[in-house]
Amino acid sequence: MITVLHQAAQDARLAPSILNTQPWRWQVHDDVLDLYADADRRLPEVDPHGRLMTLSCGAALHHARVALAAAGFEPAVDRLPDAGRPLLLARIRDCRPRPATQENLAAYRSMRLRHTDRRLFAQGMPVPGEVLDQLRVAAEAEGARLHLLQQQDVVYLGYAAQGAHKVGAHDPRAAEELHRWTHRGADAPDGVPPGTVAGAADRPVPLRDFGLGDEAALSPGAGDDADAVYLVVATARDEPLDWLVSGEAVSAVWLMATARGLAGSPMTDVVETPGARVLVRSLLQPPGQPQLVLRLCVAQTPAPPGSPRRPAADTVTVTEGRSSGEGV
Repeated sequence: MITVLHQAAQDARLAPSILNTQPWRWQVHDDVLDLYADADRRLPEVDPHGRLMTLSCGAALHHARVALAAAGFEPAVDRLPDAGRPLLLARIRDCRPRPATQENLAAYRSMRLRHTDRRLFAQGMPVPGEVLDQLRVAAEAEGARLHLLQQQDVVYLGYAAQGAHKVGAHDPRAAEELHRWTHRGADAPDGVPPGTVAGAADRPVPLRDFGLGDEAALSPGAGDDADAVYLVVATARDEPLDWLVSGEAVSAVWLMATARGLAGSPMTDVVETPGARVLVRSLLQPPGQPQLVLRLCVAQTPAPPGSPRRPAADTVTVTEGRSSGEGV
């Protein structure tokens, strides 16, 4: 079982994360897989409370669950199992054999196909309504809600994005933090490469340029984003458990979207800045706490460049006996 759990943790490295920080550590012990947040990878300026770090770890948790399901196992998951160790976010245990379904296998394939696409989406390819319904169900199965913003609400989302960008432009410490994670070097196993960030373009909702400006190296393309949909992942409360399950919901929605022929990009800037988050919150019915916005549309070819991943040896350890604690 240790081998299966180790492989699931390796597969989970493919999960999306805030600024591609990959802020997780896995420990395999006694047929148990523990997920820890890596506090050294938290973004103190962009994410002072660790909400997006925890959400990112939630996405990795869901990826590990998908890998186990595809391998023919159904695990029990304890979330925030030890109040005395707040960095221990989840424990996967008691993996019982269960035949993998076609949906399990499709989700596993999507882990390798999913990518962030910040280019403009082409016109004339709307997202089918039945797919949106399936994405809602996927989010709800993980304990979150998925809100589809209507056209009039997209205008306000654009205002939220513009406001967030202005605030960020006048915050030198946040700008320095962004620079650190977007100028990692060609061989870096993490961060946001300039080749994955689209250049400036007119859009209904402007996307963050991560402070790259003219250094953004991905052509935005000839689309106009007119058929893009904006989905807000939200929860009733705003506590660490909500952040974790929101990450699981983001992963579930994005993997299903990938399997249904969609691509897109996450928008965290509109929930990082308090004023922008308040505006996004006002758009939600029923009311809720916005945790992240996903921008989706029908996928284009060819796919854009992918983001790098850290080696498995940097994120996964196997120990004998009981867990050694948060110093993992």
